[in-house]
Amino acid sequence: MTARLDKALANATDLSRERIKALIAQGMVKVDGRTATSPSNKAQQGLSFVITLPPPENPQAYPQDIPITVVFEDADLIVVDKPAGMVVHPAAGNRDGTLVNALLHHCRGELSGIGGVARPGIVHRIDKDTSGLLVVAKSDKAHEGLAAQFADHSLERAYLAVCGGHPNPPKGTIAERIGRSDTNRKKMAVLDAASSRGKHAVTHYRTVRRLSHCALIECRLETGRTHQVRVHLASIGNALLGDPAYGRTPAPLRSVLKELKFDRQALHAATLGFIHPVSGNALTFSSEIPADMRELIDETGH
Repeated sequence: MTARLDKALANATDLSRERIKALIAQGMVKVDGRTATSPSNKAQQGLSFVITLPPPENPQAYPQDIPITVVFEDADLIVVDKPAGMVVHPAAGNRDGTLVNALLHHCRGELSGIGGVARPGIVHRIDKDTSGLLVVAKSDKAHEGLAAQFADHSLERAYLAVCGGHPNPPKGTIAERIGRSDTNRKKMAVLDAASSRGKHAVTHYRTVRRLSHCALIECRLETGRTHQVRVHLASIGNALLGDPAYGRTPAPLRSVLKELKFDRQALHAATLGFIHPVSGNALTFSSEIPADMRELIDETGH
């Protein structure tokens, strides 16, 4: 059975069907050496396909005087407590107002250049609507050392989250591969263990407090995959409250979220620990749950 060209190529790559369609329209897809003309063409077995990706747009970030909460800073790195709603680095649709714009002003441009002009100093990121701790490299030596710790999963990272329902068992480990969803390429999903797609991901969770129709839980990460906590918890039936992509708010809580105007995933990067890549000192930082999540916990804790 043959499939549409756009669907077949999306399934075989990490590109969305919409991205594939755009590339076909730009003449960037070849089938057996000939330029593909329509995403609805059939992808027959035995044909060769070549996708040419145009160079990524790399907007020059510029300094902006945006207040940030600095938890720690020295000559090599800076740890910040990012508020929910702030994007980490500039990209299409978010040219300014990002954490990078704020850091360029705060650090007077002294950030590691390894990440390029759009992502100076950025070693890792957390989602726009996730709050909490993030470490940024100011020197290239720090960037390389931190990147190595992220690669070997030796950092300590703990998140606090409010999920729908009560996890059963209340404490456990989710070890499921994560990759692009087959049904929505803009989302991530848990994949079959035998799949060659996606990446190995491990989340350890424990219930901190049972609430009304929900629970406050702590998640400790061995790996750092895109949307890992959100996808893993949704896979066991305990999606984060307020999560627009993976959540389904339990009926008894919909009025609570509406009344509180809580419209983000209830996820906070609460603990971050690592070895300072220059001094060699062990550092651990913690961040209090932000006011909006605290209010949500108070309202559901009766």
